[in-house]
Amino acid sequence: MKNVLSVFCAVSIGLVSHVTLAADQTHWGYSGDTGPNHWGTLAPDFTTCAKGVNQSPINLTGMVKGELPKLNIQYQAGGTEVLNNGHTIEVVYGKGSRINIENEQFDLKQLHFHSPSENTIEGESFPMEVHFVNADKAGHLAVVGVMFKEGAYNPELEKIWNSMPKKVGQEVALSAAVNINKLLPKQDKYYRFNGSLTTPPCTEGVQWFVMKEPITASKAQIKQFSQLFPHGNNRPVQSVNARMIIQ
Repeated sequence: MKNVLSVFCAVSIGLVSHVTLAADQTHWGYSGDTGPNHWGTLAPDFTTCAKGVNQSPINLTGMVKGELPKLNIQYQAGGTEVLNNGHTIEVVYGKGSRINIENEQFDLKQLHFHSPSENTIEGESFPMEVHFVNADKAGHLAVVGVMFKEGAYNPELEKIWNSMPKKVGQEVALSAAVNINKLLPKQDKYYRFNGSLTTPPCTEGVQWFVMKEPITASKAQIKQFSQLFPHGNNRPVQSVNARMIIQ
């Protein structure tokens, strides 16, 4: 099973940013003629969005049981600034936070949000999802996904929301360090699969780890984010094809 789990492609370190240079130069969005159904035709670099066979997000179903390694998360309180890039709200991180998977270290580069969730679990969509984007020294990416359900007010999330810029292209310094361990569920069980970036250029070879247990945010907190993206900022689920989803 370990050999199966280790079969992932390499990705350039330039893909650590949620939006790459190519994506910055080509207008794309989540609705209309520049929406997800058209991404593959907007630029030559985006063809994987249409032709890729290991695309993300997906509906997690038909899981296969396996001996998954412990997801050793070593995130520190921090974050430098909050960015509104027109597609999401992103928190940029400096050095010091990482995850270790099978003795490989991936450093946290940034985290960002989608509403509604991009991945679904057994067909269930969640009102919001956060992605923690990590990269090793060679540029291989590992993304940890956590679902939000509507419920108790989330004080740690509020630290980000308090600095959340409303204007596209605006960056705001975080007024308080964010303990992102509090944006992770108490249970460390997860699903693992091979996928891609969920935004153009949709490059494949990304290791995905979606936590089984959701965390909560209040109705007002979810609304505060979703109002910035009234058409939603989630890519629809893609075909699983021949991939295994391991739990």
